[in-house]
Amino acid sequence: MRFSLFVREVISPVRCNQDLMVLKAAFIFVAPDADPMKHRSVVNTPEVILTTVGVTDYKMAEEVAKNLVDDGIGAIELCGGFGIEGTAVIKRAVAGRAVVGVVRFDPHPGLEFRSGDELFSHTS
Repeated sequence: MRFSLFVREVISPVRCNQDLMVLKAAFIFVAPDADPMKHRSVVNTPEVILTTVGVTDYKMAEEVAKNLVDDGIGAIELCGGFGIEGTAVIKRAVAGRAVVGVVRFDPHPGLEFRSGDELFSHTS
């Protein structure tokens, strides 16, 4: 399946002109001192507009994810620092308005080989 066909059928992309469909996607990563207003970037390609945002914990990620979806993001990829519980937090936060995918490291090498669930989850 060609990428553009996948985008049209699965993600609800944004129409930029009558011939080109563009996927608006985001990548959220966790880092101890991340500031989502300062630690963000946007990469524009002909078929994908990718917003990358850093957050410090799951609570901040939840708010960022809601804002991204409100801004038209249709797909969110979470870094390997998000454990199973963190992924569930984001999935609930976007409430079906975007698809959520994950890079899987559990434990994560960038978090001193600990899980994001261990560091950021507030459940027992």
